[in-house]
Amino acid sequence: MRFLKAFGLFWYDFVIGDDWKIAAYVVVTLALVAVLAVNDVLSDGATVIVGTAVTMAFFALGVRYDARRAQR
Repeated sequence: MRFLKAFGLFWYDFVIGDDWKIAAYVVVTLALVAVLAVNDVLSDGATVIVGTAVTMAFFALGVRYDARRAQR
């Protein structure tokens, strides 16, 4: 049983890491890109560009939030 707990804690730390917001941003971005790809809303290249732009926007928002919180 200790092995399973250690295994689960390893994967939690590996995926979530220090900041749970980054993992949440990645999951939301992957879900958005999957919906766009499955429904053929955009071409493949445009879907990749949208996914990249959303990931970069989430990263910028996360850094901004953490920077503002650190100033207080």
